[in-house]
Amino acid sequence: MSRRTMLGVTGAPFLGAAAGRFRLTICSETFSGASFSGICESARRTGYTGLEIDPSNLSGDPAALTAAERRSLKQQMKVNGLHFCGLHSFLKEPKGLHLTTPDAVVRARTLDYFARLIDLAADLGPSPVMVLGSSRQRQAIDGVTPADAAKRVTEALIKMAPHANRRGVTILLEPLAPHLCNVINTMAEANAIVEQVKSPAVQSMFDTHNTTAETAPLPDVIRRHFSRIRHVHLNELDGRYPGAGKFPFMPVLQALRDLNYQGWLSVEVFDFKPDGETVARLAADHIRNLEQGLK
Repeated sequence: MSRRTMLGVTGAPFLGAAAGRFRLTICSETFSGASFSGICESARRTGYTGLEIDPSNLSGDPAALTAAERRSLKQQMKVNGLHFCGLHSFLKEPKGLHLTTPDAVVRARTLDYFARLIDLAADLGPSPVMVLGSSRQRQAIDGVTPADAAKRVTEALIKMAPHANRRGVTILLEPLAPHLCNVINTMAEANAIVEQVKSPAVQSMFDTHNTTAETAPLPDVIRRHFSRIRHVHLNELDGRYPGAGKFPFMPVLQALRDLNYQGWLSVEVFDFKPDGETVARLAADHIRNLEQGLK
């Protein structure tokens, strides 16, 4: 069985997770305001073994980081026992990038930067993912219809896929809730594009925060699309940490357990009150407590 075939079966590379336990990673912006070493230390202290990076936490121009700076980031994750999972919101910085604008010059500049960020992801660790959420950078604007915007996303992914494949990076097309973005709102819509791209380097992911447009029970959505799911984000529908609201995480986790999901569960929150470390610790505790009730 090839490595790519194995990924398709398991949902992600197996990295030695303890039997019966999901692997937990957390998004770097949970600890925004800290230095990168501080972010790594906070993630380790609060119970995580992975780190998912918002590139804007690194620099206003993250693709311009030097080779020495990239090695330093990689070393800081290593000394804290963290695995680099990948990047998300990666088109947020620098300003002015957009995948679906009618401005061809801006689209070309965006794809050039996209390619450079693929290199950044590859330089920070093995087999990383890049979560293509980036709601504002893919939203249909300036008279472009959502259908045409989705077509431009598809074209962009077709162009990026060969480079991502060469660098061992997997781009994940993330469905976004309709109130956040008017383009690609369900797992079915995301995976229809993935099927068109026809590359092992382009897959999808599941985010509990972005499930409001799904009409089927979420365990059924996961089962239907599991062969393409390479990553999972966990948060409440209102963006708070898991356990702060009433989202039904247990059926989601049970479906992932039943399907032998070996990828990361990533805590991605948008409300950091009272503070990042408290939020991170409460989220990890809630997920671990739910695990104990799984079959």
